[in-house]
Amino acid sequence: MDNGSAALTPRELASIDEVDAASWNRLVGADCPFLRHEFLAALEHSGCATPRTGWTPAHRALFDGDTLVAAAPAWRKDHSWGEFVFDFAWAQAWARAGRAYYPKLVCAVPFSPVGGARLLTLPGRDEQTLRSALISELAAQAAAEGMSSAHALFIEDAERECFAAQHWLLRRDVQFHWSNAGYRDFEHYLAGFTAEKRKKLRRERRRCREEGIEFVTLHGPEIDEPTLQHVHALHAHHFHRHGHEPYLNLAFFREIRATLGEALMVKLARHRGHIVGAAVFLRSPTVLYGRYWGASEDFHSLHFETCYHQGIEYCIDHGLARFEPGTQGEHKVARGFEPRLTWSAHYIVDADLRAVLAAHLRREGQAVDHYADEIGLHTPFRRA
Repeated sequence: MDNGSAALTPRELASIDEVDAASWNRLVGADCPFLRHEFLAALEHSGCATPRTGWTPAHRALFDGDTLVAAAPAWRKDHSWGEFVFDFAWAQAWARAGRAYYPKLVCAVPFSPVGGARLLTLPGRDEQTLRSALISELAAQAAAEGMSSAHALFIEDAERECFAAQHWLLRRDVQFHWSNAGYRDFEHYLAGFTAEKRKKLRRERRRCREEGIEFVTLHGPEIDEPTLQHVHALHAHHFHRHGHEPYLNLAFFREIRATLGEALMVKLARHRGHIVGAAVFLRSPTVLYGRYWGASEDFHSLHFETCYHQGIEYCIDHGLARFEPGTQGEHKVARGFEPRLTWSAHYIVDADLRAVLAAHLRREGQAVDHYADEIGLHTPFRRA
């Protein structure tokens, strides 16, 4: 390998705390808060992503002497929950073939369907060589431990060729993202809508104002303990209403409030002085990520206003380039979010099953492309 990489030492990290935050964050940069040491450490410290919950840390790291030069956040998994790249049907196919799909190796950020680098490299090093080495490490680990597969979820575009070059299968899906075209304010943004869509969205926003709902923006250090407890309770209530336990606990939110600071943002919806809804966001210098939501009362359009319109306004006010509100949700399109492809990469150890899955993914990919093209015709913007 170039740049002295022949002397690199691979290592598995059974905890993110086996490396210091400064060394890990040098690989991450400032672009994605979900990849930072602080976020991953909070998942472990709080018990949210641990062997007990089916997330066993197995981060791959490459060292040049004592210097961490590359890493991939990775986990041994014995289920597929909390990943948002759905492969439950794959597990059933393995079972029909008399094979065990679990355990598997997953390179991802738990409970966070956000795109970004999964192959982290130290600036100034041979990026392509280090990426290739990490991919080889992940595949070799899966094979050596008798796993069915290794998966890298929500990879950035620049990594796709590296995975494909080592015979990983690529899979695509669709999310809905908002882009800032240099809008001065929300009305300037709405000016690009058709008259009908603009009228509908203004009416939707007006409903919250007419109910007397006000919104407050708080960043990490400004969120006091009673407010944080209230926000988490609303988040948990939302999960319970749908028959699920929340992935994230109060201890997790307490830790990232302390360690991520301004990168954590909460929008509070207040009615007559009481919190009736809350949306939790994370942000980088350029991107806002919508994450968790909950409400105690069912006000008309409260969800759309708190999670989407307030987020768009925040991006415009703070000059952020993009808003990623999470997975799924065609209802986002009418509010100005546009379809964007997301990618994952999959290494299947068994050659026969790999061939079957490759054929399936070709067909699935054609359907995804058609869906993205079709729904892209229904955005609210005026067309020339």
